Amino acid sequence: MSFSPFTITKVQTHTVEELMAGLRKVVMLKDREALPYAKADLSLTTLPWPDIRPAQRYLLVDGLNKVHRLEWELARLGHDLFNLNGYLTIWTDQSHEPIDLLPPIIETIPEADGSLVNIINDGAHRMYVARLEWRRPQVILAQNLPPQYPYYAYPIPGDQPFEAMVLVEGEVIPANLIKKWHRQEDNKRLYRDFNSAFQNVGGPRGQG
Repeated sequence: MSFSPFTITKVQTHTVEELMAGLRKVVMLKDREALPYAKADLSLTTLPWPDIRPAQRYLLVDGLNKVHRLEWELARLGHDLFNLNGYLTIWTDQSHEPIDLLPPIIETIPEADGSLVNIINDGAHRMYVARLEWRRPQVILAQNLPPQYPYYAYPIPGDQPFEAMVLVEGEVIPANLIKKWHRQEDNKRLYRDFNSAFQNVGGPRGQG
């Protein structure tokens, strides 16, 4: 379904403490006993753009338009999409289900060359829009995660990783496009299930 403008009908705010408590309850998609954030160092912060790397190699134009609409709708109601200071639960005129809106999630992952890389786990479209608008968005920074649970894809290398992202019209991703470069064949074993602690945050394509 292509992007359709929506109206936010209700917003509920949640504190930073509630956000962090929820994150520590998040489990892995295929291991419901594993808590990747339980003992991680979690903070709500901002980072310089050169210190952030996407792993997702494409962006849906409809997704960018959705973020733009979300930004404007929240501003109408007195909220800043890029400075949530916690998280929001929102309702729209297009769904009766509540949606939890968390800040983008960045994970610091050690790579094979010894680098510590801040990878966008969730919120690539919002991060891209913030960059277009010369904003430095507030993000969740997760550090010192269990080494057996790295982010499931590698960050885009090079000096301009955001410039390497391909904008895709419609919902069909070109077959020759590498969406992400996965760390292992069964990459879903490294997925975090944010819906285990929050409502309708979203999930991997083809989740099963």
